[in-house]
Amino acid sequence: MAENSQPPNNDNQQEIEELISSLPKEKWWRGSGLTLYQNFWVPSDFIRGVITLRRHFIGRDSNILLASKPKTGTTWLKALAFSVLHRAQFRPSVANANHPLCSSNPHDLVPFLEIMLNGQPAGHVPDMSGFTDLQLFATHVPYHFLPESIHQSQSRVIYICRNPLDTALSSWHFWAQANLEGGAGDWSMEEFFENFCKGLDFYGPFWDHLLSYWKASCERPERVLFLKYEDLKEDTARNLKRIAEFMGVPFSKEEELDGVVDQIVEMCSLSNLKELDVNKTGDIFGYENKTFFRKGEVGDWANYLSPSMVERLENIMKEKFSPFGLYFTLKKTS
Repeated sequence: MAENSQPPNNDNQQEIEELISSLPKEKWWRGSGLTLYQNFWVPSDFIRGVITLRRHFIGRDSNILLASKPKTGTTWLKALAFSVLHRAQFRPSVANANHPLCSSNPHDLVPFLEIMLNGQPAGHVPDMSGFTDLQLFATHVPYHFLPESIHQSQSRVIYICRNPLDTALSSWHFWAQANLEGGAGDWSMEEFFENFCKGLDFYGPFWDHLLSYWKASCERPERVLFLKYEDLKEDTARNLKRIAEFMGVPFSKEEELDGVVDQIVEMCSLSNLKELDVNKTGDIFGYENKTFFRKGEVGDWANYLSPSMVERLENIMKEKFSPFGLYFTLKKTS
């Protein structure tokens, strides 16, 4: 049995439990909470998985990790990356009813590591040493939370980010809907916005999370691909080819001439995904599948955020991002 598949000893489990009990905590929505771990607010429900991932997960050269802050295009990136990686096995076409996207939510096809590990005893990591093909995983943790084995291996990380105005809006819609379904009452945009600006949200602060991957992509561009949601929306085909090349499975000239790139773009579009029966019913992580597919627009913030909110976020962006050469062009929906 591989070393990382051994059950954890009781001392290790006890140490992790004692650490968790000592960490600062804040109340959140639906009776859940946030736990402050290494200066980031981690969902309390997943804190064991986050600690196990950081301490014990064995990164391998075959790993491809899709990283993101929640509500920044995660579901879309999962669908795109899965379809690219498995295009030889599953013909990418809206007419192919046998494609896994027609029967499984993208979050089922590309599991979150911290959620997968959260269901294990503290410190226990399933043995995945027998996998030799490319392995596609996802995570919401900041870059420096990734285990040293991932940093030292040849594994690749694709990070997708979104401008903070649309991220805040999309997050509020998602959590407000979850609150409504959970019977926890209304959660005003103003209340959520205040927490967002203070960094009190899932895997926040937003700024530090994004910068952790931006800096890594500048230092190691061959290992960390930094994508902006806005760029992916503007030219999905071009950026899809960037994703495929970075993953080590570039499109051939024949595939491009055959329209494979365009077929994946169409199949993974929000308009197509949200109309699939699998994404209209059922749930995952305790949320209805349909809540993962809203508008996906760039600039929708202009319809919801007040001028004072916009000014506040713009000032934070300038303070946090501009010293590192990172900028967002803020567009408005018509």
